[in-house]
Amino acid sequence: MAVALYFLLCGAIMATWTVRLPAIKENLQLTDGQISLGLLAMTGGAFAAMQFAGVLVDRVGSRPVTAIGVTAALFALVGPGLATSLPTLMVLLLVLGVFQGLGNVAMNVQAVQVERAYRRPIMSSMHAVFSLGGLAGALYGGAAAGLGLSPLATFALAGAVLVPVSLLAARHLLPGTTAAKPRPAAAEAAQAPQRGALAGWTPLLALMGVVSMFCLIGEGAAADWSAVYLRDTLHSTEAVAALGYAAFSVTMTTGRLVGDRLAAAFGAVNLVRAGGTLAAAGLGAALLVPSPWLAIAGFGAFGLGLSCIVPQVFTAAGNIDPARAGRNIARVSGFGYLGLFSGPVLIGALAELTSLRLALAAPALLALVAVAAAGALRRPAARRGDEAVDHGSDDLPAPQERPAPVAVPQEAS
Repeated sequence: MAVALYFLLCGAIMATWTVRLPAIKENLQLTDGQISLGLLAMTGGAFAAMQFAGVLVDRVGSRPVTAIGVTAALFALVGPGLATSLPTLMVLLLVLGVFQGLGNVAMNVQAVQVERAYRRPIMSSMHAVFSLGGLAGALYGGAAAGLGLSPLATFALAGAVLVPVSLLAARHLLPGTTAAKPRPAAAEAAQAPQRGALAGWTPLLALMGVVSMFCLIGEGAAADWSAVYLRDTLHSTEAVAALGYAAFSVTMTTGRLVGDRLAAAFGAVNLVRAGGTLAAAGLGAALLVPSPWLAIAGFGAFGLGLSCIVPQVFTAAGNIDPARAGRNIARVSGFGYLGLFSGPVLIGALAELTSLRLALAAPALLALVAVAAAGALRRPAARRGDEAVDHGSDDLPAPQERPAPVAVPQEAS
C-alpha cells in the first residue's frame, strides 16, 4: 500500500534528524536554550503549514500534497546539516517543519480515503508504520554517527536513497479530491458559518482536537521524562532508566499493529475507552510503585493504552464531512502537534512547582478525558444505514452520501 510508504518516510525523517541533533549542537556550539529555539522554529513551521494544508488537500486532493510535501521534506532534511549559525538553523528547520506539516496532514487524509475504499480500518496500522520508520531512522542515524559521518552526509545519503522511493510511491496513491462532492445537509448544518479564528470549528471537532492534544502530551511526556523519572526519582541506573521509553515505544507500536483488528471487532468507542483506561492505570501504577522494573511495566501499559486513540480520532475527523476531510484532520492534528511538543515543557514547569511524580500524574488524568469523550467517535444513529468503514458496533462518523467506487492499486501493496 503506497500510503504506508509515506508514513514510513515521515517517521524516518524525524528520527534521522533527531538522532543527529547532538552533533549539530556541538558543531554550532549551541546551548540547550538555543537548540530549543531551533526546535520551536520547526514546530512553528509545521503547525503553520497544517493550517493551510487542509484547505489545499480539499482543493487539489491528498495525492499531490502527500507526494510533494514528503518529497520536499526529504530535500529539506539536508538543510540542518548546512547550517552555520543559530539563525540559519532556525530558518532551515522552519522549512523542514513546513513540508513535514504538509505531508503529515495529506498522508492522513489519503489513509482515510484508502480506508473508505477497503471498507475496513487501517489507520492504526499506518501509525504503526510511522513508528517503524522512526525506529529505522534512529538505527540509521546512530550507525552513521558511529561510522563518523557528518550530519550533512547522513542527511544527504538518506535523501538520495529515499527521494526515489517517494517519487515511485506517488504513482500508486489514490487520485481525486473530495472538493467537488456535494456537501450533505447535516454537514452543512454542522459547519455553520463562522468568522475569525473559530471558522470551520464545531464542538465535535474541537473535542477531537482536545483528545488528540491530551494523548500526545502523554507521548511527549513519556519520551522526555520517563528516563529522568526512573533515574532521579526511583534511583535506577542509566541503562535501566532508558528501558522506560523503550517499553513505551514497543508497546505503542505493537498496539497500533493490532489496533485495526480491535477497532473492527469491538468498535472505535470501546477501543478508545479501554485504551484510555489502560493508559491512566498504567502510568498511575508506574508513579505509585517503588520498583524501577514495575514502573517500566507501567510505562509499557501506558504506551499500549495510548497506541490506538489518536489514529481513531484522526479517522473520525476525516469522516465528519468528506468534502472537508483535509481541513478537519489539519485542525485535529495541529492540536495534537502542539500537545506533543508543549507537553514536556509543561511537565517540566509543573515538576519545578511540585515534584516530577506529581507532574507526571497529569498525563494519566488527561488519558481519562479520552475515556469520557470516546462517545464523540460514534457514528450518529441517523446515519446507521449509510455506507461506512466497518469499525464494529461503535462505527465512526461516515459520509452521508455513498462514495463512488475507488480502484485500489494492488501492485502498491
